[in-house]
Amino acid sequence: MNIKCIASRVSLSFALIAIMAIGGCASMGSGSVSEKRQAILNMQQATLNKLYAEKPDTRAQISNAAGYAVFSNANINIIFFAAGTGYGVVTNKLTGAQTYMNMAEGGVGLGLGAKDYRIVMVFHTQKAIKHFVENGWTMGGNADATAKAGDKGASADGEGYLGGVSVYSMTESGLALQATVKGTKFWVDKALN
Repeated sequence: MNIKCIASRVSLSFALIAIMAIGGCASMGSGSVSEKRQAILNMQQATLNKLYAEKPDTRAQISNAAGYAVFSNANINIIFFAAGTGYGVVTNKLTGAQTYMNMAEGGVGLGLGAKDYRIVMVFHTQKAIKHFVENGWTMGGNADATAKAGDKGASADGEGYLGGVSVYSMTESGLALQATVKGTKFWVDKALN
Protein backbone atom coordinates (compact mmCIF):
# COMPACT_ATOMS: atom_id res chain seq x y z
CA MET A 1 0.00 0.00 0.00
CA ASN A 2 1.47 3.37 -0.94
CA ILE A 3 1.75 6.47 1.26
CA LYS A 4 -1.00 8.37 -0.63
CA CYS A 5 -3.51 5.59 -0.07
CA ILE A 6 -2.65 5.36 3.64
CA ALA A 7 -2.90 9.14 4.04
CA SER A 8 -6.30 9.16 2.31
CA ARG A 9 -7.62 6.43 4.58
CA VAL A 10 -6.30 8.15 7.70
CA SER A 11 -7.90 11.46 6.63
CA LEU A 12 -11.20 9.75 5.91
CA SER A 13 -11.10 7.96 9.27
CA PHE A 14 -10.47 11.24 11.09
CA ALA A 15 -13.33 12.87 9.20
CA LEU A 16 -15.75 10.10 10.19
CA ILE A 17 -14.63 10.29 13.82
CA ALA A 18 -15.08 14.07 13.73
CA ILE A 19 -18.60 13.80 12.36
CA MET A 20 -19.56 11.33 15.10
CA ALA A 21 -17.96 13.53 17.77
CA ILE A 22 -19.72 16.63 16.46
CA GLY A 23 -23.05 14.87 16.58
CA GLY A 24 -22.52 14.22 20.27
CA CYS A 25 -21.30 17.77 21.03
CA ALA A 26 -24.27 19.54 19.49
CA SER A 27 -26.91 17.06 20.55
CA MET A 28 -29.71 18.18 22.81
CA GLY A 29 -29.21 14.93 24.68
CA SER A 30 -31.95 13.28 26.66
CA GLY A 31 -34.94 14.92 28.26
CA SER A 32 -38.53 15.73 27.50
CA VAL A 33 -39.59 17.95 24.61
CA SER A 34 -40.30 20.80 27.05
CA GLU A 35 -36.88 20.40 28.70
CA LYS A 36 -35.14 20.51 25.31
CA ARG A 37 -37.13 23.57 24.28
CA GLN A 38 -36.23 25.31 27.55
CA ALA A 39 -32.54 24.48 27.09
CA ILE A 40 -32.66 26.08 23.62
CA LEU A 41 -34.46 29.16 24.98
CA ASN A 42 -31.85 29.48 27.75
CA MET A 43 -29.07 29.30 25.14
CA GLN A 44 -30.92 31.89 23.06
CA GLN A 45 -31.16 34.36 25.94
CA ALA A 46 -27.53 33.89 27.02
CA THR A 47 -26.39 34.40 23.41
CA LEU A 48 -28.48 37.55 22.97
CA ASN A 49 -27.13 38.96 26.26
CA LYS A 50 -23.57 38.34 25.05
CA LEU A 51 -24.32 39.92 21.66
CA TYR A 52 -25.86 43.01 23.30
CA ALA A 53 -22.83 43.37 25.57
CA GLU A 54 -20.34 43.03 22.71
CA LYS A 55 -22.30 45.00 20.12
CA PRO A 56 -24.89 47.22 21.87
CA ASP A 57 -26.46 48.53 18.64
CA THR A 58 -27.83 45.04 17.90
CA ARG A 59 -30.42 45.44 20.70
CA ALA A 60 -32.23 48.16 18.71
CA GLN A 61 -31.75 46.22 15.47
CA ILE A 62 -33.43 43.12 16.93
CA SER A 63 -36.11 45.23 18.62
CA ASN A 64 -37.08 46.74 15.24
CA ALA A 65 -36.70 43.50 13.23
CA ALA A 66 -39.42 41.21 11.94
CA GLY A 67 -37.76 38.36 13.83
CA TYR A 68 -34.52 36.67 14.76
CA ALA A 69 -32.89 33.25 15.13
CA VAL A 70 -30.19 32.00 17.48
CA PHE A 71 -28.21 28.80 16.86
CA SER A 72 -25.57 26.88 18.80
CA ASN A 73 -23.05 25.00 16.67
CA ALA A 74 -20.08 22.74 17.29
CA ASN A 75 -17.58 22.39 14.46
CA ILE A 76 -14.52 20.20 13.91
CA ASN A 77 -11.98 20.63 11.11
CA ILE A 78 -9.40 17.91 10.49
CA ILE A 79 -6.89 18.63 7.74
CA PHE A 80 -9.10 18.57 4.62
CA PHE A 81 -12.58 17.97 6.10
CA ALA A 82 -14.92 20.12 8.21
CA ALA A 83 -18.16 19.03 9.86
CA GLY A 84 -20.57 20.50 12.37
CA THR A 85 -24.06 20.22 13.82
CA GLY A 86 -26.25 22.46 15.89
CA TYR A 87 -29.70 23.56 16.95
CA GLY A 88 -31.62 26.75 17.61
CA VAL A 89 -34.88 28.65 17.46
CA VAL A 90 -36.43 31.22 15.14
CA THR A 91 -38.67 33.84 16.74
CA ASN A 92 -41.23 35.61 14.55
CA LYS A 93 -41.99 38.86 16.37
CA LEU A 94 -45.18 39.57 14.39
CA THR A 95 -46.87 36.24 15.14
CA GLY A 96 -45.01 35.32 18.32
CA ALA A 97 -44.28 31.88 16.82
CA GLN A 98 -41.10 30.08 17.79
CA THR A 99 -39.80 27.46 15.38
CA TYR A 100 -37.14 25.05 16.65
CA MET A 101 -34.61 24.07 14.01
CA ASN A 102 -31.47 21.99 13.44
CA MET A 103 -28.39 22.73 11.40
CA ALA A 104 -25.57 20.74 9.87
CA GLU A 105 -22.52 21.72 7.90
CA GLY A 106 -19.82 19.99 5.97
CA GLY A 107 -17.01 21.12 3.78
CA VAL A 108 -13.52 20.81 2.45
CA GLY A 109 -10.46 23.00 2.82
CA LEU A 110 -7.41 23.39 4.99
CA GLY A 111 -7.73 23.54 8.71
CA LEU A 112 -7.30 21.97 12.08
CA GLY A 113 -9.27 22.43 15.26
CA ALA A 114 -12.64 22.48 16.97
CA LYS A 115 -14.89 25.31 18.07
CA ASP A 116 -18.20 25.98 19.73
CA TYR A 117 -19.94 29.05 18.40
CA ARG A 118 -23.26 30.86 18.24
CA ILE A 119 -25.03 32.38 15.25
CA VAL A 120 -27.59 35.17 15.54
CA MET A 121 -29.67 35.98 12.46
CA VAL A 122 -31.76 39.13 12.36
CA PHE A 123 -34.62 38.95 9.84
CA HIS A 124 -35.59 42.36 8.49
CA THR A 125 -38.74 41.19 6.67
CA GLN A 126 -41.51 38.63 7.18
CA LYS A 127 -40.62 37.26 3.74
CA ALA A 128 -37.06 36.51 4.93
CA ILE A 129 -38.35 34.65 8.03
CA LYS A 130 -40.88 32.65 6.03
CA HIS A 131 -38.29 31.66 3.42
CA PHE A 132 -35.79 30.59 6.09
CA VAL A 133 -38.27 28.48 8.07
CA GLU A 134 -39.87 26.87 5.01
CA ASN A 135 -36.73 26.30 2.91
CA GLY A 136 -33.83 26.34 5.31
CA TRP A 137 -30.81 28.18 4.12
CA THR A 138 -27.44 27.25 2.75
CA MET A 139 -24.38 29.39 3.33
CA GLY A 140 -20.90 28.74 2.04
CA GLY A 141 -17.30 29.79 2.62
CA ASN A 142 -15.51 30.31 5.90
CA ALA A 143 -12.14 31.57 7.01
CA ASP A 144 -11.38 32.16 10.65
CA ALA A 145 -8.93 31.91 13.47
CA THR A 146 -10.07 30.98 16.97
CA ALA A 147 -8.12 30.42 20.16
CA LYS A 148 -10.49 30.77 23.08
CA ALA A 149 -11.37 28.99 26.31
CA GLY A 150 -14.09 30.57 28.42
CA ASP A 151 -13.32 34.28 28.74
CA LYS A 152 -9.67 33.86 27.79
CA GLY A 153 -8.33 34.07 24.27
CA ALA A 154 -9.42 35.73 21.09
CA SER A 155 -11.42 34.99 18.00
CA ALA A 156 -12.12 36.64 14.70
CA ASP A 157 -15.91 36.76 14.81
CA GLY A 158 -17.90 38.36 12.08
CA GLU A 159 -21.11 39.66 10.72
CA GLY A 160 -22.72 39.78 7.32
CA TYR A 161 -25.85 40.90 5.55
CA LEU A 162 -27.58 38.59 3.07
CA GLY A 163 -31.00 39.10 1.47
CA GLY A 164 -32.90 40.76 4.30
CA VAL A 165 -30.93 38.95 7.02
CA SER A 166 -28.06 40.22 9.18
CA VAL A 167 -25.87 37.42 10.54
CA TYR A 168 -23.59 37.60 13.59
CA SER A 169 -21.31 34.80 14.80
CA MET A 170 -19.63 34.59 18.18
CA THR A 171 -17.14 31.97 19.32
CA GLU A 172 -17.79 30.42 22.72
CA SER A 173 -14.65 28.28 22.91
CA GLY A 174 -12.28 26.32 20.81
CA LEU A 175 -9.01 26.28 18.98
CA ALA A 176 -9.21 26.43 15.21
CA LEU A 177 -7.42 27.80 12.19
CA GLN A 178 -9.33 27.08 9.04
CA ALA A 179 -10.15 28.19 5.53
CA THR A 180 -12.90 26.01 4.10
CA VAL A 181 -15.61 25.97 1.52
CA LYS A 182 -18.65 24.54 3.20
CA GLY A 183 -22.37 24.40 3.07
CA THR A 184 -24.68 24.88 6.03
CA LYS A 185 -28.23 23.57 5.97
CA PHE A 186 -30.98 24.55 8.40
CA TRP A 187 -34.25 22.62 8.79
CA VAL A 188 -37.28 22.46 11.09
CA ASP A 189 -36.95 20.06 14.04
CA LYS A 190 -40.18 18.04 13.75
CA ALA A 191 -39.75 16.51 17.20
CA LEU A 192 -39.68 19.90 18.98
CA ASN A 193 -42.38 21.72 16.99
